[in-house]
Parts: sequence; structure tokens; C-alpha cells
Amino acid sequence: MEEINHVAVLDFGSQYTQLIVRRVRELGFFAKLYQPEDLAEIGKPGAIILSGGPMSTSHPDAPDIDFELLKGYGVPVLGVCYGMQLLNIKFGGSVEASDRREYGPAGLYPVACEGLYEGITDKSQVWMSHSDTVKNLGESCKVIAKNQHGTPVSLQWGESFYGIQFHPEVTHSHEGTRILHNFLLTAKELEPFRIEDFKRELIENIKKTVGDKQVVCGVSGGVDSTVLAVLLNEAGVNVRAIFVDQGLMRKNEAEEVKNNFHRLGVEIEAIDASKLFLGALAGEPDPEKKRVIIGNLFIDVFWDTVGNAEMLAQGTLYPDVIESASNDKSKASKIKTHHNRVDRILELQKQGKVLEPLAELFKDEVRELGHSLGIPDDILNRHPFPGPGLAVRCPGEITLERLNVIRDCDAIFINALKEHGWYDKVWQAYAGLIPVKTVGVKGDERSYEWATNLRAVISEDAMTADWVELPPSLLREVSNKILNEVSGINRVLYDISTKPPASIEWE
Repeated sequence: MEEINHVAVLDFGSQYTQLIVRRVRELGFFAKLYQPEDLAEIGKPGAIILSGGPMSTSHPDAPDIDFELLKGYGVPVLGVCYGMQLLNIKFGGSVEASDRREYGPAGLYPVACEGLYEGITDKSQVWMSHSDTVKNLGESCKVIAKNQHGTPVSLQWGESFYGIQFHPEVTHSHEGTRILHNFLLTAKELEPFRIEDFKRELIENIKKTVGDKQVVCGVSGGVDSTVLAVLLNEAGVNVRAIFVDQGLMRKNEAEEVKNNFHRLGVEIEAIDASKLFLGALAGEPDPEKKRVIIGNLFIDVFWDTVGNAEMLAQGTLYPDVIESASNDKSKASKIKTHHNRVDRILELQKQGKVLEPLAELFKDEVRELGHSLGIPDDILNRHPFPGPGLAVRCPGEITLERLNVIRDCDAIFINALKEHGWYDKVWQAYAGLIPVKTVGVKGDERSYEWATNLRAVISEDAMTADWVELPPSLLREVSNKILNEVSGINRVLYDISTKPPASIEWE
């Protein structure tokens, strides 16, 4: 939506670039990511940020920018790390390899506590990650902050070009968000982002794009697909929402999904393909092969139901767009080998018949959009659930018996989290099966049954995760209930692994 007043973030390859976009949005302004070569296509931004990057500016293939075009926008510009070094060169300075490389925390000493450093404390901690440093400064340049060694780490050129050698977007820079906010305040034409305005524009764009065509979308009951279906319904288009029950959902979840959509006033077509999926998975223990079977069969069932689609709507989010933009070739090849039926999606994309209304939003913004659409909190705050369903929580062969054991254990755990007020404090929680039988005692008899693993984590985006320190009394209650009520389980374990090195799911 180029018409939205926004902050254009130019990506020079830093691993933190997506975080810059997030931080700007958290500060209440809309931000979008672009490649440097797309500078001419960023519309009318209110401010521009040049990200960091892994290369040295002296490298023959170092990314560059059209400086005259950049200046021509007439908006404040902030260069971060590589971005600052590039600006220094453009303004007539130089960059050289440093005899003191900086990786990690450093002290920030503002020369003047105004402008970029308004309200910033002296000796504030910032996060460095660079081996080059600015050497000669251009005539119009002034140093506005130094590090503990007296080295310039923040520069200003004229009234609206700024540079910082550190990463304000990471939490290790203690006042980094304040520094970003101070920069955004210099952008007088930048307007706050409001989800209600965004919703209205989304609905208008959907109406113009779709017209009287029928739009098909798959729904799972998760946040993204639910918001997508409700948004399409709100736009008044002819939407056909299809729910494929692959038999790998949690206890009573298929009925819950149907009831939720009924509450929302969205009609869905429910396809019970559980026997088909379980039959295809029978006897297969390999996790990757199971994923392929599930993915391929889902596409078959979905498209057999759809027939000839006039338009297809997908719940693609902005992190997916960023990832595909930065790795087009690898993603394209992966899609191509996933299954030949995906060719139908690629063909629809070529024809402009794929609709992705949520493609400029992060997960938390999708929830905010859902609130503006009147979707209740109990639906919007559902924990994430993996596409392959319980298959990733059932190592080894998948059988109905094993799935039912997982469902019963999981239901007890999730209900306890809700009853004790922990469900909304946890990003994701579940019970899985450890298909190794262990010795136990039930009554006066020796038992030889499986173990279940309980997992509860906090995370922002699933890239990293930490385990939740649930109260021992809650874990004791859950363990006792599982051991007394779930047939086939005689041992309960709580997973205290972080990601990395472990993943959130077991497979």
C-alpha cells in the first residue's frame, strides 16, 4: 500500500534488518523493507533508514545506493552501521579497516544531548558489530556521539542526514528504541500508523481487485486464516472458505473451529479427510517424509474440493514476504519440488489472481486488525499450531491410538493453563508423546507405558524461544491428572530446553 505514509528501510544484508521494521512499527509508524536497487520505487516515504550489512564498503561487490536520488526525497535519512559508513563516503569522507574491531556491548557518549540523543543518558550501552570505521569526515559532517575510546560512532550531515555505528534495533542497545524514536520525530511529514485506516484501505483494495469474482481461501482456525476469512467477508466479496480436517488436530478442535466461524458469521466448507491422511501416514516414522506426505495430500484434497478457482486468497504475512524477497531463488526451487499442484498457485500468481491482504503485517498487527474486525480475544489469542498438526508432536509412526493419547494429555495441560491464568502468558504450549516405553507402577501392578513431554515457551517470532517457569504446583496438578486419566502414560516430563539449540516442536 504505497499510499500509506511510511518509513522506507533499505536492506544492505544485516541479520537485524527485519528488527528495524518491527521497532519502527512498535513506535507507531508504518515501515516497509526494500532492496537498495529499488530506491526509485519506494513511493513517498516520510523517512528513510539504511540498514547495516556484512560487507566492507571497500569490497568490490559492496552494495551501493543512488545518492542523488536519495537526497531528492527530501526526508530525514538514518544510516545504521554499514549505512553510516556508506553515507560518510557519499558526503566525501572515507572508511578504513579498524585496528580495534568491535563486536558486542560498548559505551555511547553523546556530544550534545539534543536531536538524536534527546533524553539519552551518558555512557548508555549500545551494541556494536563492525570491523571498519569512519576515517576522514566530509566538510559538512559533525560528530554527535563517540564511544569509550573517543572514536566517532554517530555523525550528522546537514539538518537531516544521520549515521550511527551501532544497532539501535537490538535489545542489547539499552536506549536504542528511544534513539530511533528521536530520529522519527525529525520526520515532520511522517504520520502515525492507525490500524483502522489500514483496514479501510484493505477493504477498498479487496473490493476493487475482486469485483464479482469468487475468492477461495483455506482456513485452519488459526489467527491468520481466521482474520483473512473475516476480512474478506467484511469486504462483502463472494468468499468460499474451506476447512480441511486432516485428523491431526487437537482434542475436539475440528468442532471448535466450526463453532468459531459460526460465531463470526462466516460460512465454511468442512472436509473430513482424517482417514485419508492416517492411511497415507501409516507405517512411516521419518519426520521429513511425514511432512511431505501431509503437505502433498493437503494440496490434493484442497484443490480437488476447489475445482477451478477464480481467485485464491492466502494468509501470507510480512515476515514471509521479507524472507522470499531476500532468498527468491531458494524459495522458488523449494516450492517447485514440494508438489506439482503448487504450479496451479504459481499460474494464478502470474495471472494476478492470488490475493494476499495481510502481506504487509506482522503477527501482532494481524491480531490488532482482528480486534478491529470484532473477532473475540479467545480466538485471536489462540496459541500457534503447526501446519502438520500433531504429526510434529508424535515422533515415530503415527497411529490413531498415539494421537488420542497426545490429545488427552494436551487437553489436560491446556485446560490447566487456562484455569490458572497462564494460557495468555505463554506464547505456545502443548503435550507431545515420547514413544519410548518406560517401567512404572499403577496400582499393585508393574506398567510398561509411554511418557509424555509438556512444553511451554515464550517467544516473539519463533526464531528463538525460552521455556516458561511454570509453578511446580501447576505442573504437579497436570502430572497427577494425566497419570490418573490418560491410558498408556506412566511418566510426565517437562521440557526446559531453549531454542536454540532445541526447536519448539519435537519434529
